[in-house]
Amino acid sequence: MPWWGWIIVGALLFGSELMLVDAAFYLVFIGAAAIITGLTVMAGVGLELWAQWLLFAALSIISMVLFRERIYQKLRAVKNDYPSGLSGETIRLDEDLAPGESCRHNYRGTTWTVLNSGSEAIEKGKDIQIQKVNGLTLVVGQTQ
Repeated sequence: MPWWGWIIVGALLFGSELMLVDAAFYLVFIGAAAIITGLTVMAGVGLELWAQWLLFAALSIISMVLFRERIYQKLRAVKNDYPSGLSGETIRLDEDLAPGESCRHNYRGTTWTVLNSGSEAIEKGKDIQIQKVNGLTLVVGQTQ
């Protein structure tokens, strides 16, 4: 196969994983192996067709076995900047919040939805405790 054929196939595989299909990061490594094979052939290394396919297969398998899991976990892992969570921390709202109602509040650089789970209204400027985090919603109640 000509060098440009390998590079086109590699770019299509690589791009389809990143843009169209979530194949658990396998197509990225297969595409990268095809591109490396194309670059090797372009560099003038005289490889027969069977040797090109062998190089492609070896690069695909070796890279997937050695690197795919670690890279996939780093890219797909949910990062939690707050290992203990936000539960137990206190915030101070800029507006009154009735029981069962919610409002928007800026906290630690992000806009959150704050839900009053208590039975009493929370007055503006009063410290309230975060009871739990549900997605992007802070469930709060008054501190004792």
